[in-house]
Formats: sequence, C-alpha cells, structure tokens
Amino acid sequence: MGKVHGGLARAGKVKGQTPKVEKKTDKKKVPKGRAKKRMQYNRRFVNQVVGFGRKRGPNSNQKVAGFEAKK
Repeated sequence: MGKVHGGLARAGKVKGQTPKVEKKTDKKKVPKGRAKKRMQYNRRFVNQVVGFGRKRGPNSNQKVAGFEAKK
C-alpha cells in the first residue's frame, strides 16, 4: 500500500509561515440582485470606449489615449 500525500507533521505549514495581514474595514458595499446585474450591464455594454486595435479585457489597467476616467 502506498503512502498518502504529505505527512501529518507538515499539516498547516504554509498557513503557519505566511505573515498575518489585518483586514481592511473601509470597503464599499457590493450591490446584490437586480442592482448588481445593472452594474454589470453598464460596465460591459454602455461605458464601452470604441477604439482601434485589440479589445481590452475587463481586468485591464491600461489607459486609453484621449479618455479621462470618471471619479
């Protein structure tokens, strides 16, 4: 019979050696239900910046020339 992956002596090794980071308390509330779907629709289809070249993905931080972000 073969051995099971990892001995019990190493259990919790990674969690134990990672530094503790305090949770952030000033987070904005994420909308739920209908409001979340509305936000997704606006983000994906309404606020699209039409430009030349490749389409930018939803996680891109690249700035578009001639476009100022709303604050």
